[in-house]
Amino acid sequence: MLDFRLNVFICVAHNLSFSKAANELYITQPAVTKHIKELESEFEAKLFNRHGNKIELTKAGILLLSYSEKIQSLHNEVKFELSRLKGKSKGELRIGASTTISQYVIPSALSKFHERYPDINLSLVNGNTLQIEKRLLKNDIDFGIVEGNPGNTDIRYYPFLDDELIVFTSSQNKSAPQVVSAKELASLPLVLRERGSGTLEIIENSLQQYGVNLKSLQVLMYLGSTEAIKSFVKTGSGVGIVSRFAIEHELLSGIFRQINTSNIRFQRQFYFISPQGPEPSGLTKLFVNFLQNYYNLKL
Repeated sequence: MLDFRLNVFICVAHNLSFSKAANELYITQPAVTKHIKELESEFEAKLFNRHGNKIELTKAGILLLSYSEKIQSLHNEVKFELSRLKGKSKGELRIGASTTISQYVIPSALSKFHERYPDINLSLVNGNTLQIEKRLLKNDIDFGIVEGNPGNTDIRYYPFLDDELIVFTSSQNKSAPQVVSAKELASLPLVLRERGSGTLEIIENSLQQYGVNLKSLQVLMYLGSTEAIKSFVKTGSGVGIVSRFAIEHELLSGIFRQINTSNIRFQRQFYFISPQGPEPSGLTKLFVNFLQNYYNLKL
């Protein structure tokens, strides 16, 4: 069994808070302090510097965190591989997914994965692409699925699904045209995702190819989720740009209508992401293979 003191240390290091770690681990704050002091005594090194109510990792703490995370990862991998020898797959997998993917793309696949592997504990966190990449590099998650262009050299990107962003408005909005050019799109009252989102990155990069700068757009508001954009557009005269996965149902039911862009396509790729280094193995590889089979993708 993994030394519980290392779990406590990792939790404190990630939260930079003894009280938050205590709440997360369902133990008392004095117990957290006791475990940290035991580790400091064993390694003869101070792990945290304290500045009033704030703490930060020392150089020794940063080094121990790096090794502790590797130990934790190996421990989970061993549990998974040993469980497979017994004909069962057990383990824990922490997944991060950008908002569009977590809400509209993979929920059904997660349900099927749980049905097939009920002893594997999945956890899913969502955020924009930049947030998920940061969580991966901080080891808050084991694996991620994001949108947008590969841009971090510390991360391994490999393709998952193709996607297209759709320009849309409410079916009740009679003022918006049926078809627009890239330059005409710039004059529409747009509601877009926030900075750091893969969606906005694709929109900006695509429009630049047609000489349209993001600053020239008539943006009513930047919102932090696709659902917020859908709600805004549904009740007003705004125009949104979101993934086709997010509005398929509303397009079919006539709540929204697509505005065709005659000379521009907002196409993008969803990516699996993992830290640079060896290719994913064990439970992560099992999950990736399951998703590829679920979506009938070439392995």
